[in-house]
Amino acid sequence: MSTKTLASGWDQAVFRCGRCRAEYTATTEADYLKAVGVHGDAHDVWDRLNSIERDGIASILRTILSAPELAVELLVLADRPQIGGEGR
Repeated sequence: MSTKTLASGWDQAVFRCGRCRAEYTATTEADYLKAVGVHGDAHDVWDRLNSIERDGIASILRTILSAPELAVELLVLADRPQIGGEGR
C-alpha cells in the first residue's frame, strides 16, 4: 500500500470587489494579494477625484496605455529640463 501526500495549497482564487463588482482570478497567493492591494489602491485614488478629474485621468490612461512607447517618451520629456519656454 502506497501513501502519497497530496500537495497542499490552491490552484486559483477569485477576488470579487463588493464596491464595483470587478473580478480577478489569481493562480498564486502573491498574485492574489497584489490584485487585492492594487485594486484597493485604485479605489482610494478614484474616490479622491472629482468627476472632471476622473474623466481627465481616464482619458489620459486610455491614450497612454494604448501606446506604451508614448508613455516612455512622456516620462523622458517629464524628466528633461525645459529649454527656453513651453514650445518645441
